[in-house]
Amino acid sequence: MPLEALPPRPGHGMTAEFNLENLHQSIDVEQQEPRPLRTLPAEWAPQSAILIAWPHAATDWADILDEVTECYVRLAYEIAVRQPLVILTVEGLELEAYLSKQLPQAVMQNIHFVIVPTTNDTWVRDYGFLTVQSTGGAELMDFRFNGWGGKFHADHDNAANKLLFATNLMRGHYVDALDFELEGGGIESDGRDTLLTTAECLLNSNRRRQGDAVPTPNKAQVEDLLKERLGVERVLWLHHGYLAGDDTDSHIDTLARLCPNDTIVYVQCTDTEDEHYEALAAMERELQAFRTLEDKPYRLVPVPLPDACYDEGERLPATYANFLIMNKAVLVPIYAQSEKDALALKTIQTAFPEHEIVGVDCRALIRQHGSLHCATMQFPREVFRALIK
Repeated sequence: MPLEALPPRPGHGMTAEFNLENLHQSIDVEQQEPRPLRTLPAEWAPQSAILIAWPHAATDWADILDEVTECYVRLAYEIAVRQPLVILTVEGLELEAYLSKQLPQAVMQNIHFVIVPTTNDTWVRDYGFLTVQSTGGAELMDFRFNGWGGKFHADHDNAANKLLFATNLMRGHYVDALDFELEGGGIESDGRDTLLTTAECLLNSNRRRQGDAVPTPNKAQVEDLLKERLGVERVLWLHHGYLAGDDTDSHIDTLARLCPNDTIVYVQCTDTEDEHYEALAAMERELQAFRTLEDKPYRLVPVPLPDACYDEGERLPATYANFLIMNKAVLVPIYAQSEKDALALKTIQTAFPEHEIVGVDCRALIRQHGSLHCATMQFPREVFRALIK
């Protein structure tokens, strides 16, 4: 369906630029005194906005920029037609003019542009703020991002949070957490007490360095830091499960997702000939053994593993688990596989019966080894409250 034919929703847009002169004055670092009653909200908690970073020619998207731009236009529409969208962009008014020709005006009014000098990549899930709610207000935690264990340059991405905060669009306390490497795609929170993650990522030596708060991949020390900074009571660790072609060392958001009502949506492989079969079966057994704090089993909802997708002979990490939960909708990556796409959408609907389930073609995204959730970051209701109309 053409974008112009889709029904618009009302909103108000703006363009913001960072102000380096005011950067130090506007950042309120709250690292000195720990705050009590911290909570890392679940993704399905009320949101104020979604953040994305627009692809540009100075990134690895250069060879397929037109194709990935088409994907981002669709993604921008599906978000902004429902709630505020903040776009980090190096193109500024040029991008705003371009999108004005692609999207209905009422949808454009719900999009807010933040101009930055450049970015290394577009995967804001992993370098965007992790927002913790506390008795003192929202804590915007700026953890270090090292390009998934030093695989890629990340210096510009690491600067993005301070530049975003300096626009004064956000409400909350900036928290310098750069003494610990943590990616948003590497953790899942139920908003109450539990964090779900993978040992392959968080206990990987390529995420730890001397001089950090946790200099070695020590499980107990990593857990203690996560509990203190994110306010969780326990961490559930998966030791199995991976996707071929994944650069992230098994991010949890590609494998298993915490959902409302003690539900976990996870990737299941039923093809005994597939290279993932044994590892995902072992992951499934781990999930079956997990218990809630009330000592009850989780409700497990398996989604299929997409048929193998390749780019120049390399298998790509296509997954339906990389969905984005919004206020009233769930955006699910699909891959032009009619039968499995439909099954995934139907299955995820059972975990979110009150949400609209929307498929977004993400074949372009996985060519750079990420998908829909990797490309987005949600913020709790109070952070971008001024954008809510």
